[in-house]
Amino acid sequence: MSDDFELETLAIHTGIHRSQFNEHSEALYLTSSYVFDSAEQAAARFSGDEPGNVYSRFTNPTVTAFEERLAALEGAEACVATSSGMSAILACVMGLLSAGDHIVASKSLFGSTLNLFNNILKRFGIETTFVSLTEIEEWKLAVKANTKIFFLETPSNPLTEISDITELSALAKNSGAWLVVDNCFCSPILQRPFDFGADIVIHSATKYLDGQGRVLGGAVLGDRDLIMEKGVFGFLRTAGPTLSAFNAWVLLKGLETLKIRMEAHSANALEVAIWLEKQPNITKVYYPGLPSHPQHALAKKQQKSGGGIVSFEVKGGKKEAWHIINSTRMLSITANLGDAKSTLTHPASTTHSRISQGERDAAGITDALLRIAVGLESVKDIKEDLAIGLKTL
Repeated sequence: MSDDFELETLAIHTGIHRSQFNEHSEALYLTSSYVFDSAEQAAARFSGDEPGNVYSRFTNPTVTAFEERLAALEGAEACVATSSGMSAILACVMGLLSAGDHIVASKSLFGSTLNLFNNILKRFGIETTFVSLTEIEEWKLAVKANTKIFFLETPSNPLTEISDITELSALAKNSGAWLVVDNCFCSPILQRPFDFGADIVIHSATKYLDGQGRVLGGAVLGDRDLIMEKGVFGFLRTAGPTLSAFNAWVLLKGLETLKIRMEAHSANALEVAIWLEKQPNITKVYYPGLPSHPQHALAKKQQKSGGGIVSFEVKGGKKEAWHIINSTRMLSITANLGDAKSTLTHPASTTHSRISQGERDAAGITDALLRIAVGLESVKDIKEDLAIGLKTL
């Protein structure tokens, strides 16, 4: 589809390949394998000499449609879809790196990502140095001769810290490394990392790309030779962390409403963040759309709005934070995010509970910290639900 269209049009029309039945909505292809016209064609398909579907571990028309649509939204040449956001990170690293290679990564990462880098990859000879997300000088000092990847989330989970993608891109290129940006919190509607020099973009499609908490999915995007030829697709084809056709079909429908949802999430989140800053039992609010955010000016440069995630610290510690969670009537007590339903979680005991206390301290995740992924309910009701616990601390 032509890239002259706006994002909201691309999100609805890209990736449609109608069958002989000429269906209007995208078809769902639930099949494990495909029939060939001859032995010769089967051999040509398996070798790659002839394009076409082979086996749904690595080729499926519904999954391909999702990949094409997301690539159009991010402005990428290619996309490889995976079974989850974590499998997308795994496919990226295992597809491109080898034992003896080195990663420079932000300290401010999702807990499972920290565990993957610090524990699992280390066992296979891939070392990681963790640095401040926002202090570019630390990235410079961490670079080694064998550094192959710079990895970051911006905004970060859960403190919504912002890193200068343009600056890190220049440093990565000078260092001979690929800049990998996890764009989960913003989606391509609010931020397009390739526009600022990123080499690879990662998504947990489970979050905003779906938007209703229904299915798992992930994606790795970038230049065609990097994503398709140099190992990411090859890793997926062999190891099989595959996105199912059904999940891809659900995600396709989620992308159709992505723009209007992200705008609504952001508007609600900003109102909640402004309100939280005025509450006497709140000591700090983290939201890129607030002038008080340390990277507010950078967020305005890189993002179209602040996004849907607001984190805040309450007076006290875990007891007081849990009291607010347990006092709610409507907010969902779950660690997922990007849902139409607002979700509230205590990162120190959930999303970041499997990392050490020292790692939590380094990432700024205290026992007093709460994260709300602001949904699409009435913002008045969201504030009133939070107020129940705040008023009774």
